[in-house]
Amino acid sequence: MKIAVVREQAEGERRVAATPDAVKKYIAFGASVSVQNNSGSGISLADADYTAAGANISDDVSDADIILCVRPPSSKIISNIKSGAILIGMLDPYSGRDSLEAYNQQKISAFSLELLPRISRAQSMDVLSSQSNLAGYRAVIDAVATLGKAVPMMMTAAGTVAPAKVLVLGAGVAGLQAIATAKRLGAVVSAFDVRPVAKEQVESLGAKFIEVAAQESAETSGGYAKEMSEDYKRKQSELIAETITKQDIVISTALIPGRPAPVLITPEMVANMKQGSVIVDLAAASGGNCPLTELDKTVIKNGVMLIGYSNMPSRVAIDASQLYARNIYNFVSTLLLEKDRLNVKWDDELVKGTLLTHEGVTVNPIFAK
Repeated sequence: MKIAVVREQAEGERRVAATPDAVKKYIAFGASVSVQNNSGSGISLADADYTAAGANISDDVSDADIILCVRPPSSKIISNIKSGAILIGMLDPYSGRDSLEAYNQQKISAFSLELLPRISRAQSMDVLSSQSNLAGYRAVIDAVATLGKAVPMMMTAAGTVAPAKVLVLGAGVAGLQAIATAKRLGAVVSAFDVRPVAKEQVESLGAKFIEVAAQESAETSGGYAKEMSEDYKRKQSELIAETITKQDIVISTALIPGRPAPVLITPEMVANMKQGSVIVDLAAASGGNCPLTELDKTVIKNGVMLIGYSNMPSRVAIDASQLYARNIYNFVSTLLLEKDRLNVKWDDELVKGTLLTHEGVTVNPIFAK
């Protein structure tokens, strides 16, 4: 059994799909592992670190049975993957329809781990949670580094420094970590989410939950947020507009899979915010929760700093890679391998949920239409 780890090609991507510790585990499972040269340079790992773990350094993926990546591989790499091989990573299928065609042309079995069903058995494989957790942490760190004031309340001989006020929009994994991080730094934190079930989680972290009274469900059966009615959006906008004027930092995390990010922060709201306040828009890659956000840029609009990094986990790439590598190993070792051989559990719901293409056909029902 041959496993290949590819070097990431996307600009600014520092993560890697397997660390030396993960390589050792694959080898212990009976596989041989090859790693493309300089794959770990973004997290300060040399090729020698991988060879010490037992891997071969090679750019050739043509004989690999399983190919591991973080982001979708380049067309050159795809064209070199052998028929019947397995590709595993965060393949971004909602925006990568051309890639699906390329996988089918090569008859690649492509698994996109963003589609992993949110059930308890999948928690150790959940790449969205592991990466979003770090994104929420880093968002607060970047915001605090940009903000021109201290975060905690300070009692000094010269007077009292008031604590910073932080508003988190979206209390998913990234939002909850942002709340926890801001609280640890001493901020006064409020949070909003369309899902009433998030209230208990927010309040357990010591933050105030801001909610819109509504009867409609805000959550899909898979545990993701869904798009709300126009009446709800109007009430939501009014509530956020009222709250945002008092904030020093806003962390925005709202995403809807397969759709543009919902607009939560309008230009009018930004114009009414305090001068020197900071917005970190974690939905920038999907269009942004604020129309004024510029992708991968930090800009100032009406005296407010807007941070729009598209790949926040890559800004904590060492820990992000370690967690991601464990997620993938858990997926591969549980569902795809037996000792010394490939044995994919095709009927398992986790395999069915993440499998995009197989034997030249797009099989995932979301993308098969």
